[in-house]
Amino acid sequence: MHFTKKTVAEKRSNLLNKLQSKKLLRFPGAYNPLCAKLIAEIGFDGVYVSGGVMSNDLGLPDIGLTSLEQVSYRTSQIARVTDLPTIVDIDTGFGNCKKTIEVIEGKGLAGCHLEDQVAEKRCGHLDNKELVSIKEMVKKIEECVKSRKDKNFLIIARTDANTVEGLDKTINRIKAYENAGADMIFPEAMKDESEFEKIRKETKGYLLANMTEFGKSKLLNKKQLENLGYNVVIYPVTTQRLAMKNVEFGLKSIFEDGHQNNIIDKMQTRKRLYELVEYEKYNTPGKKITDFSTEGHE
Repeated sequence: MHFTKKTVAEKRSNLLNKLQSKKLLRFPGAYNPLCAKLIAEIGFDGVYVSGGVMSNDLGLPDIGLTSLEQVSYRTSQIARVTDLPTIVDIDTGFGNCKKTIEVIEGKGLAGCHLEDQVAEKRCGHLDNKELVSIKEMVKKIEECVKSRKDKNFLIIARTDANTVEGLDKTINRIKAYENAGADMIFPEAMKDESEFEKIRKETKGYLLANMTEFGKSKLLNKKQLENLGYNVVIYPVTTQRLAMKNVEFGLKSIFEDGHQNNIIDKMQTRKRLYELVEYEKYNTPGKKITDFSTEGHE
């Protein structure tokens, strides 16, 4: 139905092969399936699904209010529309890491990341976060690793310790998480190149960098992150921020002007939308309801 060619197993194995190339893989955040299709069409390496974005999409703050059911359903919709691997944020594990891994892996994801905050978590770039103990987080990681059926399904351990305990204790946590079996480490809220570099020097495995806007991290470019030895970069909220800024601008224009004529040039055209959803691939010749062409549309 969605014209994807790769199986879930192929998406996962392809991601692992790319990780071994030592090149930086770029995973923009997708706030819906259509956005994921655009990410794939442009040529990125993968799709990221942010827990914060899903909370925002529901009109909620990112403080652990979403459920496994909400996250897994939305993520499966996003993951199935492209041949790119998709990684999802599972917050603190939704209270049951075994069940969460079984559900998420079953939805066709390439991997997920689990964080070491308490259940009443908050955005990684806010202050006053609280962490679970290293022992508790290690137990969660071990449970995640044990619960997966496909060894190529990535278990990514995120640590929020930098702004709570400092960089040295962050490194202690990272070493414990790697020893527990985490395939990749996600050090949240690194401030600048020196902190990213120190983490790389002290870490054995794959590393994920978060380049979220308006946060605590300096925004580094692809070359900088690649030179620092990072393997994956996510842009978690970028697409949602772009969309909502333009939606807000457009709605205000309609409200004030009484029409949308002044913002037509800000809109995706009907023709471009039809190209992206691949309308014509759904054609059934001779069947009136699906026999159509996108030609003639602007």
